[in-house]
Amino acid sequence: MAEEATEISLAGIKVMVIDDSKTIRRTAETLLKKAGCDVVTATDGFEALAKITDQNPDVIFIDIMMPRLDGYQTCALIKNNHIYKNTPVILLTSKDGLFDRARGRIVGSDQYLTKPFTKDELLGAITTHVNIAH
Repeated sequence: MAEEATEISLAGIKVMVIDDSKTIRRTAETLLKKAGCDVVTATDGFEALAKITDQNPDVIFIDIMMPRLDGYQTCALIKNNHIYKNTPVILLTSKDGLFDRARGRIVGSDQYLTKPFTKDELLGAITTHVNIAH
C-alpha cells in the first residue's frame, strides 16, 4: 500500500500528445502509460484534429513548433470548438519566453511546459487540469 501512495494513478484518463518529434512522443507515451493513461499521439495539428473527434481526449499536450499547423494554431482551433473548449490544452516548448507564454494564453492554453519535461511535470499537469475521481 505504501508504494501506491507515491505513484499517481491516472487509470482511464485519455491523453493526447501532439509533437513532430518521435522521441518526445515516445517519451511522453511511455511515462503516461506507466501512470495508467490511455495515450493517443499525433505528429502534427492536422492529424491531431482528425483524431480528437474520434478519441475525445481528457487532456491534450501540444508542441508549439510543428510543421503545417503549429501548436498555437492547433490550440486555437480546439478552444474555438464548443465541444472541446473546456478540454485542457498544455503547450510544450523548448522556448521559455514571456512572449511565448503570453501567446499561449491568448490562444487559450491552460498551461505551458518547457521541454525537456520531467515525469512529475507531465503527471502534475494532468492532475491539475483533469478532474480525477479517487
